[in-house]
Amino acid sequence: MIVGVALPPGVDAIASKGGSMKRMGFVWGSSCSQVTVSLLVVSVAAVEDVKPVVPREKMILWNGKDFMGWQRFLPDPSKDVDKTWSIENGLLRCTGSPVGYMRTEKAYADYHLHVEWRWPAKGGNNGVLVHMSGEDVVWPRSLECQLASGNAGDFWVIGGLEFAEHAKGGSRVKDRRTIKLHESSEKPPGEWNQYDILCKDDWVVVLANGVLQNVATKCSDTSGKICLQSEGAPIEYRNLWIEPLE
Repeated sequence: MIVGVALPPGVDAIASKGGSMKRMGFVWGSSCSQVTVSLLVVSVAAVEDVKPVVPREKMILWNGKDFMGWQRFLPDPSKDVDKTWSIENGLLRCTGSPVGYMRTEKAYADYHLHVEWRWPAKGGNNGVLVHMSGEDVVWPRSLECQLASGNAGDFWVIGGLEFAEHAKGGSRVKDRRTIKLHESSEKPPGEWNQYDILCKDDWVVVLANGVLQNVATKCSDTSGKICLQSEGAPIEYRNLWIEPLE
Protein backbone atom coordinates (compact mmCIF):
# COMPACT_ATOMS: atom_id res chain seq x y z
CA MET A 1 0.00 0.00 0.00
CA ILE A 2 1.18 3.53 -0.75
CA VAL A 3 1.52 5.39 2.53
CA GLY A 4 -1.33 7.76 3.28
CA VAL A 5 -3.60 6.65 0.44
CA ALA A 6 -6.38 4.08 0.79
CA LEU A 7 -6.36 2.14 -2.46
CA PRO A 8 -8.89 -0.26 -3.97
CA PRO A 9 -7.85 -3.92 -4.39
CA GLY A 10 -5.17 -4.50 -7.01
CA VAL A 11 -3.89 -0.92 -7.37
CA ASP A 12 -0.70 -1.67 -5.41
CA ALA A 13 0.14 -4.33 -7.99
CA ILE A 14 -0.25 -1.85 -10.84
CA ALA A 15 1.88 0.72 -9.05
CA SER A 16 4.71 -1.70 -8.38
CA LYS A 17 4.78 -3.48 -11.75
CA GLY A 18 3.31 -0.96 -14.18
CA GLY A 19 1.14 -3.63 -15.79
CA SER A 20 -2.24 -3.41 -17.40
CA MET A 21 -5.42 -3.83 -15.37
CA LYS A 22 -6.14 -7.22 -16.89
CA ARG A 23 -2.63 -8.61 -16.45
CA MET A 24 -2.38 -7.43 -12.86
CA GLY A 25 -5.87 -8.57 -11.88
CA PHE A 26 -7.14 -5.10 -11.11
CA VAL A 27 -10.56 -5.49 -9.46
CA TRP A 28 -12.98 -2.81 -8.41
CA GLY A 29 -15.04 -3.79 -5.38
CA SER A 30 -17.61 -2.07 -3.22
CA SER A 31 -16.43 -4.19 -0.31
CA CYS A 32 -13.36 -2.00 0.32
CA SER A 33 -13.29 -1.06 3.97
CA GLN A 34 -11.71 2.29 3.12
CA VAL A 35 -14.63 3.71 1.16
CA THR A 36 -18.37 3.34 0.90
CA VAL A 37 -19.63 3.66 -2.64
CA SER A 38 -23.06 5.24 -2.81
CA LEU A 39 -25.54 3.42 -5.01
CA LEU A 40 -27.41 6.64 -5.70
CA VAL A 41 -25.20 9.46 -6.88
CA VAL A 42 -26.66 12.86 -7.62
CA SER A 43 -24.25 14.35 -10.14
CA VAL A 44 -24.25 17.34 -12.42
CA ALA A 45 -24.84 14.97 -15.33
CA ALA A 46 -28.02 13.77 -13.63
CA VAL A 47 -29.18 17.32 -13.10
CA GLU A 48 -28.67 17.95 -16.81
CA ASP A 49 -30.70 14.80 -17.50
CA VAL A 50 -27.89 13.40 -19.64
CA LYS A 51 -27.32 9.70 -19.23
CA PRO A 52 -23.60 8.98 -19.56
CA VAL A 53 -22.26 6.27 -21.80
CA VAL A 54 -20.80 3.32 -19.89
CA PRO A 55 -18.57 1.44 -22.36
CA ARG A 56 -19.33 -2.26 -22.86
CA GLU A 57 -16.39 -2.79 -25.19
CA LYS A 58 -13.31 -0.90 -26.32
CA MET A 59 -14.31 2.33 -28.08
CA ILE A 60 -12.05 4.55 -30.18
CA LEU A 61 -12.60 8.12 -28.99
CA TRP A 62 -10.67 9.83 -31.79
CA ASN A 63 -10.63 8.23 -35.24
CA GLY A 64 -7.36 9.76 -36.45
CA LYS A 65 -9.05 11.39 -39.45
CA ASP A 66 -11.40 14.17 -38.36
CA PHE A 67 -13.18 15.64 -35.34
CA MET A 68 -16.26 13.42 -35.45
CA GLY A 69 -17.63 13.00 -31.93
CA TRP A 70 -15.76 16.06 -30.63
CA GLN A 71 -16.42 19.77 -30.19
CA ARG A 72 -13.63 22.33 -30.23
CA PHE A 73 -14.04 25.39 -28.03
CA LEU A 74 -12.22 28.72 -27.81
CA PRO A 75 -13.72 31.44 -25.58
CA ASP A 76 -13.10 34.09 -28.25
CA PRO A 77 -15.48 33.28 -31.14
CA SER A 78 -13.39 35.39 -33.50
CA LYS A 79 -10.53 32.91 -33.26
CA ASP A 80 -10.25 30.04 -35.74
CA VAL A 81 -10.30 26.62 -34.06
CA ASP A 82 -8.61 25.13 -37.14
CA LYS A 83 -5.51 27.16 -36.33
CA THR A 84 -5.40 25.70 -32.83
CA TRP A 85 -6.46 22.10 -33.51
CA SER A 86 -5.39 20.19 -36.62
CA ILE A 87 -4.73 16.67 -37.87
CA GLU A 88 -1.63 15.58 -39.75
CA ASN A 89 -0.27 12.10 -40.48
CA GLY A 90 -2.78 10.54 -38.12
CA LEU A 91 -1.77 12.77 -35.20
CA LEU A 92 -3.94 15.25 -33.34
CA ARG A 93 -2.02 18.50 -33.03
CA CYS A 94 -2.70 21.44 -30.74
CA THR A 95 -0.73 24.70 -30.82
CA GLY A 96 -1.63 25.50 -27.21
CA SER A 97 -2.85 28.97 -28.15
CA PRO A 98 -5.28 30.49 -27.57
CA VAL A 99 -6.51 28.69 -24.48
CA GLY A 100 -9.50 26.40 -24.86
CA TYR A 101 -10.18 22.72 -25.31
CA MET A 102 -11.76 20.03 -27.42
CA ARG A 103 -14.29 17.79 -25.73
CA THR A 104 -16.32 14.71 -26.44
CA GLU A 105 -19.92 15.30 -27.48
CA LYS A 106 -21.06 12.56 -25.09
CA ALA A 107 -20.62 12.11 -21.36
CA TYR A 108 -19.01 8.93 -20.05
CA ALA A 109 -18.86 7.03 -16.76
CA ASP A 110 -17.08 3.95 -15.39
CA TYR A 111 -14.27 3.60 -17.90
CA HIS A 112 -10.57 3.17 -18.54
CA LEU A 113 -9.37 6.11 -20.65
CA HIS A 114 -6.11 5.78 -22.59
CA VAL A 115 -4.34 8.84 -24.03
CA GLU A 116 -0.90 9.08 -25.63
CA TRP A 117 0.84 12.46 -25.84
CA ARG A 118 4.19 14.03 -26.61
CA TRP A 119 5.74 17.47 -26.72
CA PRO A 120 7.05 18.01 -30.28
CA ALA A 121 9.49 20.67 -29.08
CA LYS A 122 10.06 21.72 -25.49
CA GLY A 123 7.68 20.71 -22.73
CA GLY A 124 4.87 22.94 -21.54
CA ASN A 125 1.41 22.97 -20.02
CA ASN A 126 -1.80 21.13 -20.97
CA GLY A 127 -4.16 18.65 -19.37
CA VAL A 128 -6.90 16.04 -19.69
CA LEU A 129 -10.23 16.95 -18.08
CA VAL A 130 -12.61 14.22 -16.93
CA HIS A 131 -16.17 14.50 -15.58
CA MET A 132 -16.62 17.82 -17.43
CA SER A 133 -20.12 19.30 -17.18
CA GLY A 134 -21.96 22.55 -17.67
CA GLU A 135 -21.46 25.25 -20.26
CA ASP A 136 -18.39 25.63 -22.44
CA VAL A 137 -16.19 28.13 -20.57
CA VAL A 138 -12.53 28.41 -19.63
CA TRP A 139 -12.42 26.42 -17.47
CA PRO A 140 -15.47 24.13 -17.07
CA ARG A 141 -16.38 22.14 -13.97
CA SER A 142 -14.18 19.05 -14.14
CA LEU A 143 -11.24 17.19 -12.66
CA GLU A 144 -7.99 17.97 -14.46
CA CYS A 145 -5.43 15.22 -14.84
CA GLN A 146 -2.40 17.41 -15.35
CA LEU A 147 -0.05 17.05 -18.32
CA ALA A 148 2.30 19.96 -17.54
CA SER A 149 5.90 18.83 -18.02
CA GLY A 150 7.21 17.17 -14.87
CA ASN A 151 3.77 17.22 -13.25
CA ALA A 152 1.79 14.59 -15.18
CA GLY A 153 -0.35 12.85 -12.57
CA ASP A 154 -1.24 15.92 -10.52
CA PHE A 155 -4.95 16.62 -9.99
CA TRP A 156 -6.55 20.07 -10.23
CA VAL A 157 -10.14 20.65 -9.14
CA ILE A 158 -12.08 23.05 -11.38
CA GLY A 159 -15.44 24.77 -11.00
CA GLY A 160 -16.38 23.33 -7.62
CA LEU A 161 -15.69 19.65 -8.24
CA GLU A 162 -14.29 18.08 -5.07
CA PHE A 163 -12.79 14.82 -3.82
CA ALA A 164 -11.77 13.51 -0.42
CA GLU A 165 -7.98 13.79 -0.60
CA HIS A 166 -8.13 17.39 -1.78
CA ALA A 167 -10.80 18.39 0.73
CA LYS A 168 -8.78 16.86 3.57
CA GLY A 169 -5.70 18.94 2.76
CA GLY A 170 -2.16 18.03 3.72
CA SER A 171 1.31 18.32 2.29
CA ARG A 172 0.28 17.31 -1.23
CA VAL A 173 -2.51 19.88 -1.50
CA LYS A 174 -1.64 23.33 -2.84
CA ASP A 175 -4.77 25.41 -3.42
CA ARG A 176 -6.70 23.59 -6.21
CA ARG A 177 -3.82 21.21 -6.87
CA THR A 178 -3.16 17.76 -5.40
CA ILE A 179 0.42 16.78 -6.16
CA LYS A 180 1.18 13.34 -7.60
CA LEU A 181 2.42 10.50 -5.41
CA HIS A 182 5.83 9.89 -7.03
CA GLU A 183 8.60 11.61 -8.92
CA SER A 184 7.89 12.28 -12.58
CA SER A 185 7.51 9.16 -14.73
CA GLU A 186 7.39 11.15 -17.97
CA LYS A 187 9.64 10.70 -20.99
CA PRO A 188 11.70 13.51 -22.54
CA PRO A 189 10.11 15.87 -25.09
CA GLY A 190 9.79 14.20 -28.48
CA GLU A 191 8.99 10.78 -26.98
CA TRP A 192 5.50 9.37 -26.54
CA ASN A 193 3.92 9.11 -23.09
CA GLN A 194 0.88 7.13 -21.98
CA TYR A 195 -1.87 8.22 -19.63
CA ASP A 196 -4.29 5.64 -18.23
CA ILE A 197 -7.14 7.22 -16.29
CA LEU A 198 -9.48 4.83 -14.46
CA CYS A 199 -12.88 6.24 -13.48
CA LYS A 200 -15.15 3.98 -11.47
CA ASP A 201 -18.05 5.08 -9.26
CA ASP A 202 -16.56 7.96 -7.23
CA TRP A 203 -12.89 6.96 -7.76
CA VAL A 204 -10.39 8.37 -10.28
CA VAL A 205 -6.98 6.68 -10.55
CA VAL A 206 -4.19 7.97 -12.80
CA LEU A 207 -1.16 6.13 -14.18
CA ALA A 208 1.54 7.87 -16.22
CA ASN A 209 3.63 5.45 -18.28
CA GLY A 210 2.45 2.60 -16.07
CA VAL A 211 3.29 4.31 -12.76
CA LEU A 212 0.39 4.98 -10.40
CA GLN A 213 0.62 8.71 -9.75
CA ASN A 214 -2.63 9.75 -8.08
CA VAL A 215 -5.89 8.55 -6.56
CA ALA A 216 -9.05 10.56 -5.94
CA THR A 217 -11.86 9.06 -3.87
CA LYS A 218 -15.38 10.23 -3.01
CA CYS A 219 -15.48 12.50 -6.06
CA SER A 220 -18.48 14.81 -6.12
CA ASP A 221 -18.93 14.14 -9.85
CA THR A 222 -18.85 10.63 -11.30
CA SER A 223 -19.47 11.17 -15.00
CA GLY A 224 -19.09 13.78 -17.70
CA LYS A 225 -17.41 14.69 -20.93
CA ILE A 226 -13.71 14.24 -21.63
CA CYS A 227 -11.61 17.25 -22.69
CA LEU A 228 -8.13 17.86 -24.05
CA GLN A 229 -6.86 21.31 -23.14
CA SER A 230 -5.17 23.93 -25.25
CA GLU A 231 -3.13 25.68 -22.60
CA GLY A 232 0.15 27.22 -23.59
CA ALA A 233 2.37 24.83 -25.53
CA PRO A 234 2.27 22.73 -28.73
CA ILE A 235 1.31 19.13 -27.99
CA GLU A 236 0.42 16.05 -30.04
CA TYR A 237 -1.97 13.19 -29.24
CA ARG A 238 -2.69 9.74 -30.62
CA ASN A 239 -4.43 6.49 -29.62
CA LEU A 240 -7.35 7.88 -27.63
CA TRP A 241 -9.73 5.14 -26.52
CA ILE A 242 -11.86 3.99 -23.64
CA GLU A 243 -12.81 0.50 -22.52
CA PRO A 244 -14.81 -1.11 -19.72
CA LEU A 245 -13.32 -1.64 -16.29
CA GLU A 246 -13.26 -5.30 -15.29
